[in-house]
Amino acid sequence: MKRKSKIILGIDPGTVIMGFSIIETNGNSIEMLEMDVVKLNGKKDMFVRLGIINQTIQELIEKYKPDAMAIEAPFFGKNVQSMLKLGRAQGVAIAVAMSNKLEVAEYSPKKVKQSITGNGNATKEHIWKMLTNIMRLKHTIRYYDASDALAVAVCHHFNGHGIAIPKSTVKKKSSKKTAGSWARFILQHPDRVVKND
Repeated sequence: MKRKSKIILGIDPGTVIMGFSIIETNGNSIEMLEMDVVKLNGKKDMFVRLGIINQTIQELIEKYKPDAMAIEAPFFGKNVQSMLKLGRAQGVAIAVAMSNKLEVAEYSPKKVKQSITGNGNATKEHIWKMLTNIMRLKHTIRYYDASDALAVAVCHHFNGHGIAIPKSTVKKKSSKKTAGSWARFILQHPDRVVKND
């Protein structure tokens, strides 16, 4: 039986540049249907920019009828005002998706990097290179906001279908040390262990 294809909308939220992508998946096959950015005038009122984000995502949903939206979680920096603005942009994107009854998933930047490259500290350049290899893309990239949106959509596909990341890129962490540490702690501090009857 042939597996049903799935369309995923990927969003890299931003209040100055918002990246978006649309991919269609079928089993292990991934095809990029569209990838671009929306440039938002930083001098315009914040609510006007949020309205543009709302409208753009609504138009993408109407055009491609995706099954799911994957969005990158905000990176927690030191600038509180920037974080608040980014949170608003993300909230608007999620609200549009939910009002259209889409499945919504959020992934941290580290999780996206890990899914695509096997390295949670990969650079944007490395992520783009891996995406071009995975999807056999011949595009040139102008804005990494667009490739970030593509990466989060592909990350959702990998996580939703249980597709394994190539073993050569994954460093497995041993759980023996953690288990041993807990066992030692319990032996050394039996008075600090709470038993639930």
